[in-house]
Amino acid sequence: MDTVFLNPNSDFSFLGLQHFVVVLFFALSGILFVRHAKKRDEATQLRLGLYLAWMVSSSIIIWTLIKLWVGPFDVQKDLPLHLCNFLALILPLFAIYRRFWMYEILVFWILAGTTQAILTPDLDEGFPHINFFKYWLEHAGLVVYIFYATVIYNMRPTVKSIFKSFAAIQVYLLLIIGVNWVLGSNYLFIAHKPEHASLLDAFGDWPYYILVEELIMLPYFYLIYLALKRPKSTSLS
Repeated sequence: MDTVFLNPNSDFSFLGLQHFVVVLFFALSGILFVRHAKKRDEATQLRLGLYLAWMVSSSIIIWTLIKLWVGPFDVQKDLPLHLCNFLALILPLFAIYRRFWMYEILVFWILAGTTQAILTPDLDEGFPHINFFKYWLEHAGLVVYIFYATVIYNMRPTVKSIFKSFAAIQVYLLLIIGVNWVLGSNYLFIAHKPEHASLLDAFGDWPYYILVEELIMLPYFYLIYLALKRPKSTSLS
């Protein structure tokens, strides 16, 4: 299909103009969206949160349907099993039920994993390719949403949340190892590092970068906890 949305391009580059512009756009849009929501009643806040969650999730759903329709769809690459894809797909469930245990897992997975994907994107296609829109709606949208949940739903992680989220990621890791073994795929970049430059390049070759990720995960989660923990109330004596 001959369209600028599907025709391959290599216009996106790490730390290039499009990278700076899209990060700035989502940062400003996220701040304005949260500020707007804070002025609204609770019912409106919940509705806005659900709209945002579905927008993020739709980026994965629509992209997958386009891949199935236009092709080629490769089960080794195109299933929504990379962590950010999976998180985006299930985000509406959290927006609907807003269970704290869901937040405890999501906040660390998103801020630890998705932020890295924003800083070092695994992306070739630039604006206006469908992959460009899908990538940024997914990754930047996840970060905007988790800050929305933190501020608007007044949720903050605890120390126990760190270990719950760490345990959950180990379960997901084992599941994806099984999927990769069956399909010969590289979901979660377990078999090898992504083709584009990423933070994993600083962690050595396979399998050492996986071990380094495991070792730094808890300290990284703890830093996120320190940044978001609920401040202690103070009283005047």
